[in-house]
Amino acid sequence: MQHTQDELKYWLALLFAKDVGPATAKRLLAAFGSPEAVFRASLRDLTGVDGVGEARARQITDFAAWDRIDRELSAIRKLCTDIILYPDAEYPESLRPYDDAPLVLYKKGTLAESDRYAVAIVGSRRMSEYGRKAADLMARGLAEKGITVISGFARGIDTTAHRGALSVGGRTIAVLGCGIDRSYPSENRPLFEEIPANGCLISEFPVGTPPVKENFPRRNRIISGMALGVLIVEAAEGSGSLITADYALDQNKEVFAIPGPISSANAKGTNQLIQKGAKLVGRVEDILEELAPKLRGMLRSSSSSPAAFQPQLEITPEEGAICTVLGDDPKQVDLIARETGVPPSRLSAVLLSLEIKGVIRQHDGKRFTLV
Repeated sequence: MQHTQDELKYWLALLFAKDVGPATAKRLLAAFGSPEAVFRASLRDLTGVDGVGEARARQITDFAAWDRIDRELSAIRKLCTDIILYPDAEYPESLRPYDDAPLVLYKKGTLAESDRYAVAIVGSRRMSEYGRKAADLMARGLAEKGITVISGFARGIDTTAHRGALSVGGRTIAVLGCGIDRSYPSENRPLFEEIPANGCLISEFPVGTPPVKENFPRRNRIISGMALGVLIVEAAEGSGSLITADYALDQNKEVFAIPGPISSANAKGTNQLIQKGAKLVGRVEDILEELAPKLRGMLRSSSSSPAAFQPQLEITPEEGAICTVLGDDPKQVDLIARETGVPPSRLSAVLLSLEIKGVIRQHDGKRFTLV
């Protein structure tokens, strides 16, 4: 969506105003209707908004950083960077429900409709070879099914996840902990240049913001917020990846973890997550099975064109046999196996495939019906 420079000026002023975070800014917008109206409001009217005390109100009435905003707008034009505002249709719908969702997002690349179906993959910067292989396997497998891979562009697991998705023609979104003009780490410059052609770079931080350590935990809420679920590949105790897992839990997102050797420091965090109830993952299908209700009818086969994102409608003979014995009354798995002759070792996978295609529905107690 195109915005006038005056519109952007006041949105950026809300972003730059001290002590006015996203939640407070949204209350102000609800009260006054637009950022410009917020900055034209009186101190008395501002303090009448819930959660806006006199100190915050004065940050708005005394705001004087308009020169900084002019420089920001000039930098945005030179970088050919897009600005997405909270009310815009392009703003990620999955982020909207959260009070701390950013008011302004800087973007290079494209956000596609299919990005609603995304999984975040995050993990250790100091990954092991085991972690690298696992992250690559999961990213490739998800991307081949049309799932967008989201990560934080950090060294190690994050970088591997982005590259794995791109290697099979998939889409990936990198959420940066610095300004949209900065490639951090510097060795990721080629990846920084490649991602916008097959996804996008996103940042909530103004142009030129350095990659200071406090930015990275903050950006993790966007990573989890834009995803249907978060996969932790490797994480030591106290790892930043565990912060992403915490955000995911707060946002009612699925949390997945790959187990590791008990002797590995990088596995302590993931193994603890599994102990606390995270879904143990050993293959891509473990993730798809858990997310099946949200993915119904949207996955593509691995052999599909990478650019095509469409329902997978082909029904195999085994799937057809199952459909013939199902109806409106839920049937147990063991009864389905007896009536169809599909081997129990295959049945779970075939049922999962049909559920993802939107043909059948699972009920409590592993019972199934046609949709």
